[in-house]
Amino acid sequence: MRIGLLTDGGYPYATGESRLWCDRLVRGLPQHEFDLFALSRSAHQEAQGWVQLPYQVSRVRTAPLWTPEDGTLRGSGERGLLARLVTGGEQSYGRRDRRRFTEHLTALAAAVCTPDRAGTEAGEGPGGELFTAGLYGLAELARERGGLHLALRSETTVRILEAATRAHGTGRTVRSATVPDHLAFAAELERALRPLSLDWYDQESLGAVDLCHAASGGAAALPGLLAKRFFGVPLLVTEHGVPLRAHYLAASGTPYGAPVRALLAAFHGRLATEIYRQAALVTPGNTHVRRWQQRCGADPARQRTVYPGMAAERFGPVGEDAERLGAAGGGAEADGPDTLVWVGRIEPAKDLIALLHAFAEVRRARPDARLRIFGAPAEGDEATTYLAHCMALAAQLFPDEATGAHTEGSSPVTFEEIGGPEIPDLAEAYGAGGVIVLSSTVEGFPVSLVEAMFCGRATVSTDVGAVVEVIGGTGLVVPPRNPKALGDACVALLRDPERRARLGAAARARALELFTVEQNLAAFRGIYLELMSHTPVRRDTDTVDAHGDPLPFATPPEAHLLGHWTQPGAHLRPPEDPEGSAAAPSWAAPSGARLPDRPGEPEPEHAREPEPEGVCAVAAGPAGDGDA
Repeated sequence: MRIGLLTDGGYPYATGESRLWCDRLVRGLPQHEFDLFALSRSAHQEAQGWVQLPYQVSRVRTAPLWTPEDGTLRGSGERGLLARLVTGGEQSYGRRDRRRFTEHLTALAAAVCTPDRAGTEAGEGPGGELFTAGLYGLAELARERGGLHLALRSETTVRILEAATRAHGTGRTVRSATVPDHLAFAAELERALRPLSLDWYDQESLGAVDLCHAASGGAAALPGLLAKRFFGVPLLVTEHGVPLRAHYLAASGTPYGAPVRALLAAFHGRLATEIYRQAALVTPGNTHVRRWQQRCGADPARQRTVYPGMAAERFGPVGEDAERLGAAGGGAEADGPDTLVWVGRIEPAKDLIALLHAFAEVRRARPDARLRIFGAPAEGDEATTYLAHCMALAAQLFPDEATGAHTEGSSPVTFEEIGGPEIPDLAEAYGAGGVIVLSSTVEGFPVSLVEAMFCGRATVSTDVGAVVEVIGGTGLVVPPRNPKALGDACVALLRDPERRARLGAAARARALELFTVEQNLAAFRGIYLELMSHTPVRRDTDTVDAHGDPLPFATPPEAHLLGHWTQPGAHLRPPEDPEGSAAAPSWAAPSGARLPDRPGEPEPEHAREPEPEGVCAVAAGPAGDGDA
């Protein structure tokens, strides 16, 4: 089948979220064909280029979610007919289109500005109906008129938003919005609704796929939502994180005031609810994400938890060594039985400050213990400043110590990067310690814990995100922001090598059962087939009656057989489209034809002998062979 894979800021770009997961999904399901519909987040991301695409990818369509310095939307700004209508461009349009735009945007703005009554289920109140009516009305208008980019940035939009915030029933925070707040929210609303103005909604693009699979919610799932609306294509949504929660956290770091943040939160909440309601199936990456989705209106009967698959092969040698040493009666680690290891990106959410104070408690009970921190700061000045603060605190708490009068002193805490001569790769970093520590205060799916489990290491973690679900009793879990509890748990494992070995072996077995790439691919292979088995067949209009039922003998039986001799003669074939036709899947290509290996690559020209015309064209062989 043909899958339309929808991404936002990730695959096929070389940088971004879910890139590895999408690449493994496409490569691991070679029986399916994939059309990529990707949204980019910045000019820098586009400049980094694409990853090497496998042959399963038949074509790629991209569009930006960012705005260049000149303020125009590349690829759709010139197509904005209604935008020129509203903003007074060169061409003028009638009052009917202006009235439709005002009506639909007013409904959407009213739904965003007016909260539902307490106790109303998500998506069930009048606000949900207004939001869907406004959203789909704007989508249909954008499809007919070529986009809404400039229209959503016009003075008309600002006046509609201002009237909605002043209407009866709005909250105190929204009602306090000023003109700069209205302008800021209009800009953010246009960016969020930018997928409505794309030229993806025709029979040759999203209308040609059998299933839309969104790699995340939010902007990535919006084209799939419209594909279901316009063409009846089923929508599958996969979320390894919580986009709505990410919007909440990101809003706190923006210069916007409280009214804009409240409006953005309401809009993204309404959009998430509609996506979950319309999706044929939602696959959260863990129970933590599943609970967030249910709060936003997802039906538990249409949810199925699928853990993200991770490559276990790179950690195989370290994990096998741990099993061998554990079976021999020793600890699971060969290098550092009294060493704690932390691996990850260094940023404030990882709470290395609490880890350093916890290690001070460990040193009181285990004077020979060491702490090795592997990682680099995340992007941004804040993470770099945080790393410098952590290094200064480590130097203050643990000054250099010398074992003798003639030896050089060294600190028990080291900050290292993976790739040096001592630790050439990630697996060696986990193998360098006896206990792996996670001290985060905010965490989604703890990738570093799963990697440590693949290596057969015992773990001590804070109870955040999906940690408890991932660990499943194979490690110790303590409350976040509690250095005393974190230190006591580390000491308990450092003092008991046999317990470390048992927990490490159980953790490795659990990881190999639940978190491998193979189990992830097997789950989606079955989900694809299940969704298609419940989807009505989309037939050509000339093969069905007025009720949509197939017409008897509309398609001759021999048309279902493969081979060039079943094709109609030249006099029965429809005229070729000079502008080109929709891309066909590989299994529908003529014999001997080859699809381009990469999108944009010209297809080879194939010389074909002319077929005979006439009534007996089907029974005739190639011209000149003598027999019919």
